[in-house]
Amino acid sequence: MAARAAAIVGIHELASRRVDGLSKWQIKAECAARALADAGLTFADVDAVYDAGETGPMAGIAVPEYLGISPRLVDTTGVGGSSYEFHAAHAARDIAAGRARVALLTYGSTAKSESRAIGTGARPPGDPAPANNMETPYGLPLIGNYALVARRHMHEYGTTPEQLAEIAVTTRAHAVRNPEAVAGLAALGIRKTGEITVEDVLGSRMVADPLHLLDCCLVSDGGGAVVIAAADVAADCRPSPVWILGSGEAVGYPGNDRDITTSAAAQSGPPAFAEAGVRPEDVDIAMIYDSFTITVLTLLEDLGFAKKGEGGPFVEGGRLRFDRPGAPALNTDGGGLSSNHPGMRGIFLLIEAARQLRGESTSQVDGARTAVAHGNGGLLGTRHAAATVVLGRD
Repeated sequence: MAARAAAIVGIHELASRRVDGLSKWQIKAECAARALADAGLTFADVDAVYDAGETGPMAGIAVPEYLGISPRLVDTTGVGGSSYEFHAAHAARDIAAGRARVALLTYGSTAKSESRAIGTGARPPGDPAPANNMETPYGLPLIGNYALVARRHMHEYGTTPEQLAEIAVTTRAHAVRNPEAVAGLAALGIRKTGEITVEDVLGSRMVADPLHLLDCCLVSDGGGAVVIAAADVAADCRPSPVWILGSGEAVGYPGNDRDITTSAAAQSGPPAFAEAGVRPEDVDIAMIYDSFTITVLTLLEDLGFAKKGEGGPFVEGGRLRFDRPGAPALNTDGGGLSSNHPGMRGIFLLIEAARQLRGESTSQVDGARTAVAHGNGGLLGTRHAAATVVLGRD
């Protein structure tokens, strides 16, 4: 097992999925204060800030000023939804190297209040770059990119819409046990807030063939914060530490010889597991970025939970529910498909993984000891960033 130098010691997730008048800044500050209180720490203890820049430019200056922090280390890695797994990995390395002792990760978004068309909206042109030159002029929206991956996966491996739907059914089964997720579904105008079936998913309207509405994540407001501390600090914190055991990072982009059904997780997963000294079959909780059902299926394969092309059978029959032995429990907070997705969901993967390993989840897995949080940022079928973080408890 890996050396235990850094641990998650404080977490907080904003309960509301549709805020009334709060700004992104206010959400970040509230979540930061509550995560620090959860740890038994204060803003004065924070000496490292990690931020993805969702509040605007110059976040490395603006965020510490807004929160009243004087950090000796600032990291503004911004790679979309995977940013917070990158941040956790960087914080663990920085703490192990003695460059920091208490790291703060924060996120705040008002995507729903702003009525942002995250998945279906057109992407504006910009300076010459790969996406602007080769894709944007032809009108491919974000969801169309994922639909291409889904259709190719079906063509290559015989994956079915029913198998993709199983993922949405499983995450909804977890969401209905999470009161905040259920309240959020209602607040977002979702008429059916209870469990769903494969038939419900296939009967929902088609958005981008073969992806139906219930194959797609929600668009919500939201925010969260995570506090990561050195081992000696963690020893005095209120909660049991959730150790960062291993991590891996990678990027993927189009190429003439690239298979779009294989993501950069195939590169980020192996070093994370190797550093942690565990295997995929040892994992109790799989917090996998679920922008769409095809995202989960692809990432489960690429992380080694199933062989490439065998993800469809792997997810069938509710196998990834929290109360089914023999496979990791998937996105036990309800995930982006049924709990929240404010635009960059990676921080919530860390939060729910920590809840599970602290024994505090609403879909608690008995005896959970090891979790994986895997973020995917960008567009799965073209350019994206992947980060895998393996977590464990004492």
